[in-house]
Amino acid sequence: MNEMDDVVNDFLVESNEGLDRLDRDLVRLEKDPHCRDTLSSVFRTIHTIKGTCGFLGFSRLEKVAHAGENLLSRLRDGELVLDPAVTTALLQTVDAVREMLAHVAAGGTDGEETYPLLIETLELLQRGGKSSEPLLNALTDIPAAPFPATHHSTAPSHTAGANHTESSPAHRMASAARAPAADDSQRTSGPAQPADSTIRVDVGLLDSLMNMVGELVLARNQILQFTSTQDDSTFLATCQRLNLITTELQEGVMKTRMQPIGNVWGKFPRVVRDLAHSCGKQVRIEMEGKETELDKTIIEAIKDPLTHIVRNAIDHGIETPAERIAAGKAPEGVLRLRAFHEGGQVNIEIADDGAGLKADRIKAKALERGLVTVDQVAKMSERDLVQLVFQPGFSTAAAVTNISGRGVGMDVVRTNIERIGGVVDLTSFQGRGSTLRIKIPLTLAIIPALVVTCGRGRYAIPQVSLLELVRLEGEQIQKRVENIRGAPVYRLRGRLLPLVKLHEQLKVAPSSDGEAMNIVILQADGRQFGLVVDAINDTEEIVVKPLGKHMKGIPAFAGATIMGDGKVALILDVLGLARSARVVTERGERALEQSAETEVHVDDQKRTLLLVQAGTRGRMAIPLSDVARLEELPQDSIEWTGSKQVVQYRGKIMPLVWLSEEVGRPRLETEPDAPLQVVVYADAEQPMGIVVDRILDIVHERIEMQGGGRSSGLIGRAVVQGKVTDLLDVAEIVSRNSALVGQN
Repeated sequence: MNEMDDVVNDFLVESNEGLDRLDRDLVRLEKDPHCRDTLSSVFRTIHTIKGTCGFLGFSRLEKVAHAGENLLSRLRDGELVLDPAVTTALLQTVDAVREMLAHVAAGGTDGEETYPLLIETLELLQRGGKSSEPLLNALTDIPAAPFPATHHSTAPSHTAGANHTESSPAHRMASAARAPAADDSQRTSGPAQPADSTIRVDVGLLDSLMNMVGELVLARNQILQFTSTQDDSTFLATCQRLNLITTELQEGVMKTRMQPIGNVWGKFPRVVRDLAHSCGKQVRIEMEGKETELDKTIIEAIKDPLTHIVRNAIDHGIETPAERIAAGKAPEGVLRLRAFHEGGQVNIEIADDGAGLKADRIKAKALERGLVTVDQVAKMSERDLVQLVFQPGFSTAAAVTNISGRGVGMDVVRTNIERIGGVVDLTSFQGRGSTLRIKIPLTLAIIPALVVTCGRGRYAIPQVSLLELVRLEGEQIQKRVENIRGAPVYRLRGRLLPLVKLHEQLKVAPSSDGEAMNIVILQADGRQFGLVVDAINDTEEIVVKPLGKHMKGIPAFAGATIMGDGKVALILDVLGLARSARVVTERGERALEQSAETEVHVDDQKRTLLLVQAGTRGRMAIPLSDVARLEELPQDSIEWTGSKQVVQYRGKIMPLVWLSEEVGRPRLETEPDAPLQVVVYADAEQPMGIVVDRILDIVHERIEMQGGGRSSGLIGRAVVQGKVTDLLDVAEIVSRNSALVGQN
């Protein structure tokens, strides 16, 4: 590549960054036409493109940019005021320039199109005239140019400030080739940006570095496994140092691939503005968490799904001003985008305050298209009905338009998000709007995972799907694992979780002797299930390797990795595994719920109880239906109001009641800094915390009351798990203490 090719490439990269910024600035200017700083920024960008393309010989591009610059010059000097016609013309100028840049990137010329109508309109507006209706109609027919795929990818967008753009070799050569103009003085406004604070690195080089770091991590894992058999202190210290350096290098290289999600969101103000105008709606976009960073691979994967969701929200969700006013809303709708990190994942929320999804309409469309049967619809909850919009071919649009209505979209959104290990959830309230939530991993290259054994093989489970680990031994298996219509389930804290035996899904012989059961509690698509494995080994960071073509169709596997001993382990696809075992299908979940209801009806004398210890002796039982949550609260979270102790809990003030004192028993001595074991009462108007000395177990047994009668705070007593247990009258205790709180 010669020097001129380098100059052209710099020009393409920087010009496209400037055009992305122009989209945002012009939409912002439409709301505040007198913002001098934004006007100056827009003018500088067009001025820079015009000057450089003139030097490089792109005459058609120079002519279009020059016409836009002349109009912007009068706007900047206050001689004209921005109005919708001017904004539309300038936005179409951006699209035309972007299309010509695509020609430059593809073939080295700025194309054959000269855009005479656009230039005529810009000149007319620049003279202070009003563009004619035919001109505007012809102008709006200019297609918005796509972002050229042939452009060089860049480092995160913070490298491209306004003054940084001027300092590239292309711009320095262009400046030397033309006489200085009075307009050039504008460049000095705004804070200076040093040109040597950032560099551009080809994405291919970053990918190569990431691959090499991955191999280094694998080698590090092998060495660390070898050190467990060594006693040489010098060798062990060197290995520890290698481990530290490798970890820091891995973090550093991964940071170079991280980009703010604002890079994707940057084009949405323009998308929202254009769509709202074409649909006759007023929409304001609000964005929170634009600085949230993701791996570049993830950024690329979510671009199209997010754009589709935003378009759907405007087309289907937000009403016209007249409809909103009739519904008692402000005429302007609001589309909110929010991104944040949580639990090693990135959460993205797209919410609108529109009409929401109509369950009856969804039901009718689903039946019309044969996606469900009448019997299935009758048993569906409103949440289940909303999820039908993700079915292929589903659309509630009354007519096909250039925006939507073809039934292609939301199913592809879910597929693309799940392909990168993410999950999608949709909630909607009729008349109040809809919220779509996406959870995706930060990166796909190196992830923490739990290594398990099944048969003769080892498998890795991504830690983002892991909730907890359970081991049952001997009689516990018989007591805690039940069968409902032939399907094994595990009762975890009063909730039935379906069990999936990994060896059955993989069709391998189990290696365990059956005397113990190892259960990995996982979450897929918002639903929990237990994966039964032969053994649980350890957690470690693994390097994700893609599967070959011959294995890509197997739903149980998401990839492969090389373990510390040099052997290959397959990475389990938790969602694919759950679907294969039919534990996340709506039909399967409803069958499980109906079976559980049937079991309770047949054996209605059984009760689910929370067993606790109150005081130094004796056990007490609380009906699980009275329990909202079990919490561990730090001692220093206790505050006082009047004579009562309280804590701040989920935005409310929650009174605390010590159960041992309520039933007249001395408290159990504990460590001064030991957390409080708190049972949060379920049915109170406000939460109330019952402090117990220990939480013992959750049982599901047939209860037979035996003597003793009712006394203060107690219903009676029964034999539970072979031991005499007092049954607590929670409602009476809560009622008594609620009255005391009211007096304070």
